[in-house]
Amino acid sequence: MPPPGCPAHGGGSNRIPLHGADFAADPDSVYARLREYGPAAPVELAPGVDAKLVTSYGTALKVLRGTQTFVKDARRWRALATGEVSADNPVVPMMVYRPNCLYADGEAHTRLRSAVTDSLDRVDPHELRHYVEQSADALIDDFSRAGTADLIGDYAKRLPLLVFKQMFGCPGDIGDRLVAGMSGIFDGVDAEKANEMLTRATIDLITLKHQRPGADVTSWLMAHPAQLTDEEVIHQLVVLLGAGTEPQQNLIANTLRLLLADDRFAGDLSGGSLPVEDALDEVLWTTYTPMANYAVHYPVQDTELDGVRFREGEPIVISFAAANTDPSLPAGHRAGNRAHLAWSAGPHTCPAKSPARLIATVAIEKLLDRLPDLELAVPVGELSWRPGPFHRALSSLPVRFPRSAAPAQPDENPGARSWHSSPPAPSDSTPPAATSTVSPPSSTPSAPRRSWSFRTLWRRGR
Repeated sequence: MPPPGCPAHGGGSNRIPLHGADFAADPDSVYARLREYGPAAPVELAPGVDAKLVTSYGTALKVLRGTQTFVKDARRWRALATGEVSADNPVVPMMVYRPNCLYADGEAHTRLRSAVTDSLDRVDPHELRHYVEQSADALIDDFSRAGTADLIGDYAKRLPLLVFKQMFGCPGDIGDRLVAGMSGIFDGVDAEKANEMLTRATIDLITLKHQRPGADVTSWLMAHPAQLTDEEVIHQLVVLLGAGTEPQQNLIANTLRLLLADDRFAGDLSGGSLPVEDALDEVLWTTYTPMANYAVHYPVQDTELDGVRFREGEPIVISFAAANTDPSLPAGHRAGNRAHLAWSAGPHTCPAKSPARLIATVAIEKLLDRLPDLELAVPVGELSWRPGPFHRALSSLPVRFPRSAAPAQPDENPGARSWHSSPPAPSDSTPPAATSTVSPPSSTPSAPRRSWSFRTLWRRGR
């Protein structure tokens, strides 16, 4: 039970909203208030949607690892099953059950997870790095002559889309609809329509791959020995899309914001002492982590954990942002430590964290090498954040820089490449596709390379 005087004594009416402009503008203050309840607090994810938000690092680990008591199967969500929460509520598409590895437990999770991880492991990281570099060059060429850009719309949002289309073998129209649908779900704007768009586009992609399988994650999922049904393949793609676009965009943008605004990370891109990898870790350890609150679990029965009573079928949301900044963690715990919860923990740890980190690192390094005099076009305090209970997402990231007259000369058109397949194929039902040609040397950037370039070379051991 909470101590006397604790706001938790106020009951359900004291639930703190995690939606709206106030939370988006200052989540740190909201997390500080929530900590007054103890390791978990009653919140409102959207009007009419109640949950418990775990803000303690230790309690979060117990939930994430406590697979016998706390499960992921959203069919246990009591309020949705009874109609207390309507199916058209804007957060339902982010929480409703789908037959994918994110919502599965036990043997079902093991089977689906193996198909996902095996398929992702077949993407050659060297080929992925090269494709990200080529795609980044093409995007930077699009805006480099203007001297200004919005790094969200012009770069951070478009780059994961290009990479996703390539990895999953998406033609342009299908890829555009997939990402538009997922973005609508994250924002909670006309989420039901966005969910329909996402589902239709994914079905179209599966239909295409039945006709023309290739060297891509979609085809590898379909050919995996786990023998996924078409419906299961569709839902694995949806969860991978959710992890590979919106959070990836936020990781790139939030790290760029830090690099441009914080003197520890070279606000002027010339005199800083900490590299991009450290900036990524800083973002992942703080309330700027791309997915601030998620990993929804459901108690299988009424239970008490660390003094908090959880009801059977009640959504428990893990606040990665609050848990990572838990004041009870030892001072200086971040230095050289990647034990943050940004990728979750336990059996549902993000299976794509390695490629996600690679994509973000390469995207940021390439941008800073090409535009070394990049700076924010507005004071950092004037940047605005998109509302929503789950993500930490900038609305825009306006920048300025000296105009560049000479674009890079990429060797080929992004989207026209094939992937190397790293491990042996898990099944012979997918015909082998031609591998890509040997990667040529990177093109020379149009602007003089300053300290960022030297740090990049040093990190790569050149």
